[in-house]
Amino acid sequence: MKFLKVMGNYLGGIEFSAGYRWQHWIRAISIFALIATGFYLADPFITYQNVSPEPTRFLHAQIREWHIIFGFAMIGAVLYKTVYFFFFREAKFERESIKDAFNIKIAIQQVMYYMLIAKHPHTKGVYNPLQFWAYAMLYVFFYGIIITGIALYAEVYHNGLGGFFYPFAKYIETLFGGLSYVRLWHHIFMWAIIVVVFVHIYMAVYNAVFGKSGGMDAIFSGMKWEKEDHH
Repeated sequence: MKFLKVMGNYLGGIEFSAGYRWQHWIRAISIFALIATGFYLADPFITYQNVSPEPTRFLHAQIREWHIIFGFAMIGAVLYKTVYFFFFREAKFERESIKDAFNIKIAIQQVMYYMLIAKHPHTKGVYNPLQFWAYAMLYVFFYGIIITGIALYAEVYHNGLGGFFYPFAKYIETLFGGLSYVRLWHHIFMWAIIVVVFVHIYMAVYNAVFGKSGGMDAIFSGMKWEKEDHH
């Protein structure tokens, strides 16, 4: 972390870059938009049809259009974050978390911290073991929903980008045992993402309240404050 200034007994430094924060919020907004539109597409509950000479501008098509727009926005954010983690110099502290992820002692102490019976363990990287594995599983679910989503997209749109992905879509359809199973797994990945996202929000709020280091504020401002060590 590069420290920038001192305020009282606290050191302020860059925690998240502008690019990191942009991809986080694009991904977050896209997830909630995809959940909302996805629930409707799975079980349409409004039958109103807009008055339009175009046969494609009915309500279901419009919601599907927004689902696709936010879907590709999320794909872009997920790909950016993946490249960021593995190749960006700024992500070295995130990669350091891999060492802690396999440390059973730190993991147990982290669980005790969340139970309010132990102090937060000292970790080498940005993420504690529970955070690391939660994020790792989240990205497994991300790529699962992206792959199945692209397969479903290419089955509807056969020209342009859909045509480009069509051979891949047919392979995924065969691999999953049919288009209905692709759709089923798309929904399963969605529910898994919903669970992890709410766990992530809880953990972020918990650390912000009890950690008192501005960890949650950093995703807005980019700055995090840590107590100065006078020794």
